[in-house]
Amino acid sequence: MRILVVGAGATGGYFGGRLAQAGRDVTFLVRPARAAHLAEHGLRIKSPDGESSLRPHTVTEPDGHYDLVLVAVKSYSLETALADLTPAVGPRTVVIPLLNGIRHIESLVRRFSVDRAWGGVCMIHATLDEAGDVHQMSTLHRLSFGPLDSLAAAADPVGGGEADERLAAVAEALTGAGFDARVSTTIVQELWDKWVLLATLGAATTLMRGSIGAINKAPGGSGFLHALAAETSAVAAAAGHPIRGKAAAMLEATIVTTEPTTSSMYRDLVQGLPVESGAIVGDMVAEATKHEVSVPLLAAAHTGLAVYSANL
Repeated sequence: MRILVVGAGATGGYFGGRLAQAGRDVTFLVRPARAAHLAEHGLRIKSPDGESSLRPHTVTEPDGHYDLVLVAVKSYSLETALADLTPAVGPRTVVIPLLNGIRHIESLVRRFSVDRAWGGVCMIHATLDEAGDVHQMSTLHRLSFGPLDSLAAAADPVGGGEADERLAAVAEALTGAGFDARVSTTIVQELWDKWVLLATLGAATTLMRGSIGAINKAPGGSGFLHALAAETSAVAAAAGHPIRGKAAAMLEATIVTTEPTTSSMYRDLVQGLPVESGAIVGDMVAEATKHEVSVPLLAAAHTGLAVYSANL
C-alpha cells in the first residue's frame, strides 16, 4: 500500500516516521525547506523509549495516486494542503485527516466525497523542537480511524464491498507499526470527544497563560476549569454528541491535574507562532451560538486569541 503523509511536523513526522520504520511504503509531501532539512538531517524522533532516525522519502508535489493519504497539517494550512495533495487522490484513495476540530471534515468531504474522506483521531503529546526533530513528550500515541458512515465500518469485511476491502487494507497498514491504532465505528463521536478536550485545554491555558497545574494551584483556578469544561461539554450535548464514559473521565482527569499540562496551542502562543484558535476555540464558540448555548469563558478565550493572532 502506497502511503502519502502530508506534513512532517510533530504529528505527521511521528506517525509517518513510525510507519516507515515498520517497513511501510511511506512518502512525505512537504515544503521545499522541510524537504531540504530532512535530506540533510534525517527525520529524528525523540521519545520516552529512546531516539531514532531515518532518511524519509519526500516529495514537494505528488508523484501519482496513493492508496492512503494521511493529512497532518495545522488547520490554518488545510486549504493549501488540499490543493497540493489533490493530484495524489485517485478513485479508490482513502484520505484520513489527523487535524483538530470538526470543520476540516466538511472541507474533505466537499473535495473528495464521503467515500474517500474518512475520519481520523490521533492523541499524542508531541512537538517539533528547535532542531526540527519530533519530540514525543509522553508515551501516548494513539490513532483511530474509520469511514464517516459507521455502517460501512461495521460491515462484514468478507462481504466484498469496496469500502470493506479498503478498510481491511488500511487497518493492516496502520496497525502493528509501533503506535496504538484501531478501526472506529464511531469516529464522528470520537472527533467531538477530542474537540471538547482540546477546546477546554486550549482555552484554559491560553486565557490564563499557564499550565493546567498552575491554574489549579491559583485562587479560583479549579472552579474556572470546571466551568470551562461545562461550557464545552454543553456545546457537544446540544450538537447531539454528548461526552460520556471514558471521554468524560479523561476530560475530568485533565482539568484536575496538578502537573504542568499545556496545550499545543499554548506552546505555539508562547513561541510567538500562529495558533489553531479558529478550528479549536472559534468553531466551538460558533457552534455554541448556533445552538444558543452560553459560553462566556470560551468567548473570552476566543477574543484573546483573535487579538494575539491579529498582532502576529
